[in-house]
Amino acid sequence: MMLPARLTSQIILNTWRLRHHGTCYSNLPSLSSNYLNNQRKTTASTHHPENSPQSWLLNPPTRLDATRKRLFSLSAAGIVNSAPAPMKPYLRLMRLDKPIGTWLLYLPCTWSIGLAADPGCLPHLGMLTLFGTGALLMRGAGCTINDMWDKDFDKKVARTATRPIAAGEITQMQALVFLGGQLSLALGVLLCLNYYSIALGAASLSLVVTYPLMKRITYWPQLVLGLTFNWGALLGWSAVIGSCEWSVCLPLYFSGVMWTLIYDTIYAHQDKDDDIRVGVKSTALRFQEQTKPWLSGFMVAMMSGLIVAGVNAEQTLPYYATLSAVAIHLTHQIYTLDINKPEDCWKKFVSNRNLGLLLFLGIVCGNLWKEQRDSSLQND
Repeated sequence: MMLPARLTSQIILNTWRLRHHGTCYSNLPSLSSNYLNNQRKTTASTHHPENSPQSWLLNPPTRLDATRKRLFSLSAAGIVNSAPAPMKPYLRLMRLDKPIGTWLLYLPCTWSIGLAADPGCLPHLGMLTLFGTGALLMRGAGCTINDMWDKDFDKKVARTATRPIAAGEITQMQALVFLGGQLSLALGVLLCLNYYSIALGAASLSLVVTYPLMKRITYWPQLVLGLTFNWGALLGWSAVIGSCEWSVCLPLYFSGVMWTLIYDTIYAHQDKDDDIRVGVKSTALRFQEQTKPWLSGFMVAMMSGLIVAGVNAEQTLPYYATLSAVAIHLTHQIYTLDINKPEDCWKKFVSNRNLGLLLFLGIVCGNLWKEQRDSSLQND
């Protein structure tokens, strides 16, 4: 690297002093440091920082780079952070920055839509898009209702104290108006379906409203959440076919409820100490150290339901091969779980998105395989 002429001359001068006067050699770094500091001040005062090459060398634009990364981030949290300030509390109220809940609500819908597809065909893309929009809106509405009910509880728990209603960023009336907007949009999505599905979808609203109260009443609020979150397993099929085939839809719905009992019990173990202090109930407090045997039972029930649904839907080899992978995933999830480590509980909880996507892929591949199997039978 080439040194400026002024700095080079100072180094030569001090080298001469070292030889003739015994000057301490440690003065050289000091002089170099002083020179660089002076250069930095001079550059900052005489040049615009964005146009000066020396300024960029002396002051690396780390903050600018970080800002650019935030601006160009397409993650859910990045979108919320980039939103206008007045919108941020509402986006956080509907948990747009934490999309895992939307995924867990949406995935049972995709399973049902996939199973309802014609043999050899991909799932209806329009229905998948419509249900994805509905899942986003209804999850947001559910979170709004939950935070309105739990405002006083949330203030007492460190993890939830920053939620917009508990923190005072949004009033109860503002939250109520926002809830009305979300439900109106969700109704618009529902009205795009057939009459049977409209009636079936409307029937789930009572579960959405009452679920947040269950933690005050029973140690099984996760069961009620399962009944709520997996309604799409019924609705997806009826939206495609026009009515429910109960021999397929009920086992699929049952499996979804068991799945919710697994992942939400794991989630509840993060908050069990706060739940005891605040006075709310959960399956985590009900099962305690017996959590793994209970979760294992739910896993067996879930897999049994998926097998029955597959048989009645005339699913094929790829579907059952995927069920084996799902069972392995759940087994690993349960038996490596440390219920006393919140970070491990969170890691296991969010891994269920991948499990749900894996099952959806198995349903799609199994349905595509049907055409090949039917063609082979015809040729024989």
